[in-house]
Amino acid sequence: MASEIPRWKASPKKYQEKHQESGKDGFDELENSSHSAEYFSKKKLASLAFTELSAKGGSGTIINAISDTGEVDEVDDVSTSKIGTSVELTASNTNIPSSDYSLGVWLTWKDVWVTVPSPRGGSKILVQGLTGHAQPGQMVAIMGPSGSGKSTLLDALAGRLGGATRQAGDILVNGRRQALSYGTSAYVTQDDILMATLTVWEAVFYSAQLQLPGSMSTADKRERAENTIKQMGLDDSVNTRIGGWRMKGLSGGQKRRVSIAIEILTRPQLLFLDEPTSGLDSAAAYHVTKRIATLARDDKLTVITSIHQPSGEVFELFDSLCLLAGGRTVYFGEASQANEFFAVNGFPCPSLRNLCDHYLRTINSDFQLDIEGGDSQGCMSTSQVINKLVTTYHSSSNANIIVSKVNEICKREGVVLESKGSQASFVMQSYVLTKRSFVNMYRDLGYYWLCVAIYIALCLCVGTIYYNVGQNYGAIQARGSMLMFVAAFLTFMAIGGFPSFVEDMKVFGRERLNRHYGVMAFVIANTVSSIPYLMLIAAFPGGIAYFLVNLHAGFDHFVFFVLVLFACMTLVESLMMMVASIVPDFLLGIITGAGIQGVMMLNGGFFRLPNDLPKPFWRYPMYYIAFHKYANQAFYKNDFSGLNFTNNQAGASPIRGDDILRDTWQVEMGYSKWVDLLILGGMVVVYRVLFFTIIKLREKLKPLLREKLSSFHPGPVKTCPPFTDLNI
Repeated sequence: MASEIPRWKASPKKYQEKHQESGKDGFDELENSSHSAEYFSKKKLASLAFTELSAKGGSGTIINAISDTGEVDEVDDVSTSKIGTSVELTASNTNIPSSDYSLGVWLTWKDVWVTVPSPRGGSKILVQGLTGHAQPGQMVAIMGPSGSGKSTLLDALAGRLGGATRQAGDILVNGRRQALSYGTSAYVTQDDILMATLTVWEAVFYSAQLQLPGSMSTADKRERAENTIKQMGLDDSVNTRIGGWRMKGLSGGQKRRVSIAIEILTRPQLLFLDEPTSGLDSAAAYHVTKRIATLARDDKLTVITSIHQPSGEVFELFDSLCLLAGGRTVYFGEASQANEFFAVNGFPCPSLRNLCDHYLRTINSDFQLDIEGGDSQGCMSTSQVINKLVTTYHSSSNANIIVSKVNEICKREGVVLESKGSQASFVMQSYVLTKRSFVNMYRDLGYYWLCVAIYIALCLCVGTIYYNVGQNYGAIQARGSMLMFVAAFLTFMAIGGFPSFVEDMKVFGRERLNRHYGVMAFVIANTVSSIPYLMLIAAFPGGIAYFLVNLHAGFDHFVFFVLVLFACMTLVESLMMMVASIVPDFLLGIITGAGIQGVMMLNGGFFRLPNDLPKPFWRYPMYYIAFHKYANQAFYKNDFSGLNFTNNQAGASPIRGDDILRDTWQVEMGYSKWVDLLILGGMVVVYRVLFFTIIKLREKLKPLLREKLSSFHPGPVKTCPPFTDLNI
């Protein structure tokens, strides 16, 4: 544990001068001095072995503590042929028994490089030449300042780099280049993207129904969900809603544990976490990390997490540390031995300072501070410190031991990972997603209920302005204007639900990355769950406007009016879901959706009659693409057909509704109003298919783009195989 490592003090000035002059490991000259040669011999032995020496009494070399007087409490299984300019180290745990490979996942990465195209041409290097490993039952912390490459390395190891990135190097699972099949790994994102309206139990159980195979009974899935909730210490909050910015719910630490619980339902052997303590206070961060550490130890889970600046208590929970600066390895090894690495290189941690604060302050190049490296070294810039530490690490015995261990793991070629079954069936996915979405819509006041209130207010306004419009000559224009407003502006209000659509897409994106379900199931569930609410809006507020205005009498005419309004709102909602899948930003998405509808509205045949539209582009094809054309025609035919209106000329015969449709509104009379409704229904299907296609294209284009990018690395490119997509 880190608490067993002493707080190193700066060496006396004369010895640091000799350290500076020697340019070696800092011990050669000191061993020949009168300043306790035995002390420094033991120190050197410990420092060279700091990654392979277990502080926990496990198999292999053990150093329990090194006191300030230089006494090593206990050293086992370490042999040295010489104490001096060269040291040969043999640590027993560098040779791993073959039997150990039958348990869990051994992940290795060797000489990993990641670049992105630079706007000025060429490539920008994000991480360069990284080597390391992770083993079952342990937690590896990837730490470093902002922009050091933490998340990049984590995404590279998890196979989740963006399409514009290029990766080179070997990333092997149990010494093999094998895809991470379903259920063998999980990735917890930095943000807790959860449905705020669900309780802890609902969130976990719905996810269990989606992820666990159909061969498992509902009772077994329920038991798995209950056990997972208990593992993450959420028993007392099981019936508490998750909450969000609109409603109070769980604390930040509890939300993080819910996110982790959802991802470990399949009992993965490899767990990636992107800054799991971000945004949490020290107490919450400790409890979250403690739960993960317990999970790793009890279930032999291999855990790799990026973390920015943990507290001392949190840092003590990690077994290994990968410290990065500028995309380069500053240190990789036992987390408890990092303090000694900095100390022997002239940057000891001052008393009472958090170790992680000290590490990051020393290697944070954002501010280029002058760092005091000791009495003789004076002040060094941050870049100089980083270069010194990187050079020292790569030339140390520790780095060689890490490479040897990686090679040893790769040579053994452990077991091939087997899939943890499969997802739920397509029917089960669609059912569970529909139920979950329906519950979310019902509880979220901003999703539809606020829209219902606004629609009622608008329809009351429309109904009172056009109240009992009648059938005189002036009613012709009044009815046409009122119906156009319903077709255009009432449906336009559907963009108000765009923020909720974006939240749905965020949840879908997180769950899709871990392959909880297919795209088709999501699209179907999203469509079906919205039908009752849209039908309610079309029937109730729409009915208020219909009967106040006193449109065409007859129940069949009213039903047709409701169906057309429902089809229009479904169309607009489908359009906004398409926009949300492309533009995941509230403001930009609303502007984009409003702009598209505005163009369609202009071509609807009201503001400019169809025969007057310019034929290139606006008449052909825009007039026939805009759904307002078919909505207006359906409303006009439903209301005007069969009615007679008073002629404004004295003694003239009444004006037939069919004549008004043909001559005034220039409606196409070659087919009935039901054809217009069918066309609207067909457009809903087309929009939903486009929504599905956009999602699938985004998923397919990312890896294709990555493959097209040329390699920057001089050696052959060997990347981790992509995840296997189980279904659509």
